[in-house]
Amino acid sequence: MFKQFYDDASSTLTYLVADLDSKQAVLIDPVTENINEYLDVINKHQLTLVYSLETHVHADHITGGGKLKSITMAKTAVSKDCGAETADIQLKDNDVITFGDEQINVIATPGHTAGSVSFLWKDRLFTGDSLMINGCGRTDFQSGDAGILYNSITSKLFTLADETLVYPGHDYNGRRVSCIAQEKLINPRLANQSREAFIEIMENLNLPKPKMIDVAVPANRQCGVPEPQQG
Repeated sequence: MFKQFYDDASSTLTYLVADLDSKQAVLIDPVTENINEYLDVINKHQLTLVYSLETHVHADHITGGGKLKSITMAKTAVSKDCGAETADIQLKDNDVITFGDEQINVIATPGHTAGSVSFLWKDRLFTGDSLMINGCGRTDFQSGDAGILYNSITSKLFTLADETLVYPGHDYNGRRVSCIAQEKLINPRLANQSREAFIEIMENLNLPKPKMIDVAVPANRQCGVPEPQQG
């Protein structure tokens, strides 16, 4: 089972993947405000949520991973390079996440942030903010690095099969899915661009600071739920 959710406020795309034999399920990049929507689907299909996976520590919304854990006991999983020490699992490149008879492969794709990862499930690639439809994530905060992002995309993601479907962490133009072949061919930041040209493009985006970054990043390093104060 596969379902895509969309958060209007942050243009975030969240994904539910489930093995219907075991009834075990995984959420990728859940948003805290939408927890009830996820739970409605999970309960409707009598699923057990076993993992909440993060592609990175987000700067534009607060993750629902921590709250989901308190409700469902689903383990939180974030890259070891994100600084999210309260996460149950510190993900590394080439890790394999299993649920029922399904598995998700972890691909380290730093550059947007130092701890960005992508998740490959069958022919579907969940890229977070590393690779977007006709774009990519910015590289001007959270230890971002344009050259490293170029390497991650071209040497890891663009070497996957052309038919691999690309499901990004955000889209601001109503699009929901792409594929590796399309991004290699027409992505304006990457198609036929050298590493040097890509770096120049990224260094001259002049984007405004994300409105929620000062709140979202510290919260997401706690999986969206602050640790209780010791008194």
